[in-house]
Amino acid sequence: MSLPVSRQGVHVLEDLLAKRGAADPVIAVEATGDLHRSWVIELERRHPGSVRMFAPSETRSARTQLGSARFKTDDRDCAALTCLARQGRGRHYGEESAVDAVRSAVRHRRGLVSDRRVAQQRLHAQLNALCPGLSAPAGHGRALPVASSTGLAVLGCAAAFAGRAPRVRSLMARTPGRITQVTAEYWVHRWRGCLPPPADAERRARRLGQDLHRYRALQADIASLGVELIELLAATEGQILTTLPGVAVTRAAAFAAFSLPIARFPDAEHLYSATGLAPAVYQSATLHRRGRISRQGLAEHRDALMGMAWGLSISSPSFAERNAELRARGMAPIQARVALARNVCRLAYRLLRTQQPFDEQRYRRGRLSRGR
Repeated sequence: MSLPVSRQGVHVLEDLLAKRGAADPVIAVEATGDLHRSWVIELERRHPGSVRMFAPSETRSARTQLGSARFKTDDRDCAALTCLARQGRGRHYGEESAVDAVRSAVRHRRGLVSDRRVAQQRLHAQLNALCPGLSAPAGHGRALPVASSTGLAVLGCAAAFAGRAPRVRSLMARTPGRITQVTAEYWVHRWRGCLPPPADAERRARRLGQDLHRYRALQADIASLGVELIELLAATEGQILTTLPGVAVTRAAAFAAFSLPIARFPDAEHLYSATGLAPAVYQSATLHRRGRISRQGLAEHRDALMGMAWGLSISSPSFAERNAELRARGMAPIQARVALARNVCRLAYRLLRTQQPFDEQRYRRGRLSRGR
């Protein structure tokens, strides 16, 4: 039967359990998206420790073993979940609740960062239309990053004065951070050399002010999420990843959100393959080909590992040397980072397993002893 995601659906399920006389039930739930979370939270509250979580891939594999690989129906999925639950498999929701909170915050922050990128492009376009030539791209004079204190001050003055050049004092008064007198004089002088604003400057300035307000709200939301991630990550095993040089809370949380619980992966190679960075392999008789990265799994997981590889290549001497060796072989920067990500994945897997902080000297000795 199908039950709605509501109180009525939970009551129907409770009546069925009562009729069966199930005092200590085992409830198997397939983690398919946002709809299953409300069910899982309520069922875990009513029957603590009874909920078992299964990934869609696990359900598909069990359905294949039952001879229903090409026939996907709700009844066949239920049969597969029942088979898995009877084998004692599945993950307790209580073990994943903290990770689920981190995953939700990481995905929300990723969406906000994407919105901020679009907002920055829109602000640049509006400023160029209101003050032609002021926000020049790199290579045509000094660039104007809108996220900096100078960029926000220039945007604020453009919205306040409808594109007309301000005074140095006005520009310095509207900066949210620090700005030197020389920098303010440079931008005012450059502003006065621009072409005059268009005829509809007042309307454009009003829209620019509204977009600037939304951009600042996005910045504030992203900053508050960063503080929230510190608390959420501290409640999980992923906190150990912050001991890696160049990997702060944001990168550690992004990787831990899709890697925990680490017991799902028998070894580091399975974790690396789950990120989608492992090369695709085709083997048949005497044919053996290796292609590009498989791109299987979640893009967020893959981007998080690549971000950790970039941070370590900048801040860790061992990984910086390894990156230089890969570049010396003729690899492009992105190819070297993908190759470096495999070493980072092995290191992260070991840290999550042992819960011991990273030691640069110990890692260097271990790498040299293996001849890597």
